[in-house]
Amino acid sequence: MDETPRVQEAGPGDLHDLLHLYTHLHDSAPSGTDAAVFSLWEQLCADPSYHILIVRLDGQIVSSCTLVVIPNLTRGQRPYALIENVVTHGEYRGRGLASLCLRRARELARQAGCYKMMLLTGSKQENTLRFYERAGFNRNDKTAFVQWL
Repeated sequence: MDETPRVQEAGPGDLHDLLHLYTHLHDSAPSGTDAAVFSLWEQLCADPSYHILIVRLDGQIVSSCTLVVIPNLTRGQRPYALIENVVTHGEYRGRGLASLCLRRARELARQAGCYKMMLLTGSKQENTLRFYERAGFNRNDKTAFVQWL
């Protein structure tokens, strides 16, 4: 199929396909059959500060990232944005699809008045780190710390 990829926001009917894509992010995805997952999905879809961006090709979701806009009392009360769950299906990598998602996330963050956008990656692979740098992120301004709960 020769489709032009485009980014859109995930909608109520996209949960199953999104969970399948997440198997390419982690070894396993959360179950899509649990009532709590459906309830959480409805909550996320209704939250205007929470954006799950997707690219669909060949009838399936093949790339995605999540953007969360967070209200803030500093920086002139301008919000900031957090990027999470950047993933592309293994068979579709190298086509610029995650870059499309990140560009759309940047547009949404700017529209929301955010003064910065941050992301964390657990990857130590230099090609992954360079990918994020090419997308406009830098690894020098901040030091990230994670405390798993």
